Amino acid sequence: MCDYHESWSGMLNRIIFPPHLLVSGFCVAFLLGGCQFGKKSQQPVKIQVNVSRVVSGQTLEVLGMGNQPTLISQVKLIGVEAPDLRQRPWGIRARKRLQELIGKEEPVTLEFDILARDKIGRTLAYVWKDGTLLNEQLVEEGYVLYVAHSPNQKYNPRLERAQQWARLMAEEIWNPAKPMPLTPYQFRRQYR
Repeated sequence: MCDYHESWSGMLNRIIFPPHLLVSGFCVAFLLGGCQFGKKSQQPVKIQVNVSRVVSGQTLEVLGMGNQPTLISQVKLIGVEAPDLRQRPWGIRARKRLQELIGKEEPVTLEFDILARDKIGRTLAYVWKDGTLLNEQLVEEGYVLYVAHSPNQKYNPRLERAQQWARLMAEEIWNPAKPMPLTPYQFRRQYR
């Protein structure tokens, strides 16, 4: 069966790994694993930035995005709609609460989803501070509304539960004694 002049590796390849099995194995491996090449990484994209200013209850100005550390960029919190600053007292309260949550000159982490910018050019992000999702906390405390914006839906279930809680607890804009009469969207359309 074995010719002593044949190498051991040649004999093992012929006996253990015949060519048709090698080709079949390669095809199966490619079909099972090859489908993974087009998939995006499941790791969220996050960066740490410094907040230079809180513009409103839904918008920040930050330093440290991209390759220009001194460039100021506007960031809109994903999934929230804050009262307009002219919607008194709700707009001012929402901005003040976001300022309190961020603190003085402390970094925050921005987590990005599918859509990078809104129609007016602001960067869209989930904002984290000390392990807390600030988008969710503002909704839960009743300072802002949860509004789903497809395709950015990563934390929609959390934001929706937070809004249900705020409504149930009659927090801020949900307070029946002094409810906010118009949604931010309705207000902006009415008072352009």
